[in-house]
Amino acid sequence: MAHVTVSVEYGIHSLLWLVDTHGAAVSSRELAELTGVSPSYVAKILSKLEKAGVVQATEGLRGGYLLAKPPERITFLEIVDAIEGRKPLFDCQEVRTRCPLFGDSPPRWATKGVCSIHAVMLHAEKSMRETLAGYTLADVAKTVGRKAPPQFFDEVQSWIQDRAAARGARQDSNADR
Repeated sequence: MAHVTVSVEYGIHSLLWLVDTHGAAVSSRELAELTGVSPSYVAKILSKLEKAGVVQATEGLRGGYLLAKPPERITFLEIVDAIEGRKPLFDCQEVRTRCPLFGDSPPRWATKGVCSIHAVMLHAEKSMRETLAGYTLADVAKTVGRKAPPQFFDEVQSWIQDRAAARGARQDSNADR
């Protein structure tokens, strides 16, 4: 987790749209439209989330993405690791061994144990991972649910259903040709 990129933000926003779809799959193009991000970028993010078992893809007329498990079981840590990979927060370069006063062989006291700076960064990474593991997609969805008026979620459901129906109609008309 060297750096949490914007991909994580887009991924989490996309996942939030999947929390209450009532079993209706949402296409990557629709998720891209809902998040204001390019469809190819969202597709790459969803591919990583699918590989990690966070979402599942469905095929067919109304194909798209669904959460692969309940949002209460999807942690932010799982999402970050799926999108970014599990990378360390800090890559210690052992600068402490390069003091010119040491010549070619630094003394044992200078190299004994974990580098003090690295130790702080390891502690920070551990704290960050514990915090991310403590939040689920459901937690954030509840917060959003408290902020948005109830009719907004009805509008979102209608929008998703209309888009899925339109996809099905387009595919049906193409099959008739």
